[in-house]
Amino acid sequence: MSAVLAIDEGTTGVTSLVVGADGRLLGRGYREVTQHFPRPGEVEHDPEEIFLWQDRRTAPRCAQLVKRRKAALIRSRTGLVPDPYFSATKIEWLLEHVPGLERRVASGEAVFGTVDAWLVFRLTNGKVFATDHTNASRTMLYNIRTRAWDPDLLRLFGVHPDALPEVRTSSGAFGVSEAKHLGSEMPVAGVAGDQQAALFGQGCVEPGQAKNTYGTGAFLLLNTGRRRPESKHGLLATVACGPRGEPVYALEGSVFIAGASVQWLRDGLEVIHQAAETEALARGVPDTGGVYFVPAFVGLGAPHWQPNARGTIVGLTRGTSRAQLARAALEAMAYSTKDVLDAMTADAQLTLHALQVDGGAAANDFLMQFQADLLGVPVARPDVLETTALGAAALAGLALGVWKAPRDFLAGRRFTQFRPGPNRRAIQARQAEWHHAIATALYWATPERRRRR
Repeated sequence: MSAVLAIDEGTTGVTSLVVGADGRLLGRGYREVTQHFPRPGEVEHDPEEIFLWQDRRTAPRCAQLVKRRKAALIRSRTGLVPDPYFSATKIEWLLEHVPGLERRVASGEAVFGTVDAWLVFRLTNGKVFATDHTNASRTMLYNIRTRAWDPDLLRLFGVHPDALPEVRTSSGAFGVSEAKHLGSEMPVAGVAGDQQAALFGQGCVEPGQAKNTYGTGAFLLLNTGRRRPESKHGLLATVACGPRGEPVYALEGSVFIAGASVQWLRDGLEVIHQAAETEALARGVPDTGGVYFVPAFVGLGAPHWQPNARGTIVGLTRGTSRAQLARAALEAMAYSTKDVLDAMTADAQLTLHALQVDGGAAANDFLMQFQADLLGVPVARPDVLETTALGAAALAGLALGVWKAPRDFLAGRRFTQFRPGPNRRAIQARQAEWHHAIATALYWATPERRRRR
């Protein structure tokens, strides 16, 4: 029986799935990845010295790019805004701060790539150094119109084109994994960025279909097909996968912190022992008691894009309970999602009729029902939440002939529907209070506040 092994290399852990030719899940594995926080705004992994998307050490450089009026150039070529979230300024920082690195790059001893390129390189024992269009589109060095590394941006950030991986189609050949890694040689046939893989894994391959992944952050993507979207509401234009894995366009809204806020309640404040406790705690109180939690630990993403914003909890009293705090953390994910979705529908000029959801936090029934009430549309959760890994499996399986079309892969899937309830009007009215809490978080980024320190 044919089967596909999928690897989802995430921020806080790695998930592996084995998917059979009938689409059934045959095996699952997970291991947490240790993160290091050497200084405020710096986030690292070890070994191999990987910088994470959450690392904010290049925020001053991004502000300088905006001041020097480079933002329009960057957006027109990449669909992105200058932000430490993307790779370009991290690569530039490494070239400037790591002794001898520039010389090693010039001699071909060192190269740069996103995590997928590193995995392909290691799995093939250095024989293939390649990425796909979706991952390349997150570097702030890739032109989404020409679908190639952009010469002007490479010059802007001092990156030599030979130091970057070859860009290939997401569903296609990426070499062969050597037997020493997985027990036997296996073709590597599908590569995609985590959110684009999740979009594909949810079957959102046609224009107008959208999903939200509730992971470490929350990431909403809307497939716009062959039409490159232009955002006036703080969203990003990016590359996604069409029905055959070919590059198409999408609108993206990125919330930097979602499920990580619950991890903070567990590991930082130690008010819960397990993330799953938050559901029962949230159901145990009628509301948050006026508490709003804005987890801007590493700044705010879409639609605000303010790297200097900081987390806030407003509305605390002596009577505030840990249950209300847990509920506020869950509600924050839903409020942030609605902010992004409002911007998305305004840009795309359409009405969304349903939202596909996935990611670890999507297992929380309270959060999913609150999200449906807040949005006023049904929320559909698949029976298998690891849709990033499933999307990678689908892309590989299509390339290898295991499936002929996405519908074949999706045939056996089941979904739980959360429909807006009778109290949705009261819940929707709370969004205005959430925006007041957001304003408090944004105040910490203002020049007036910084001058007073």
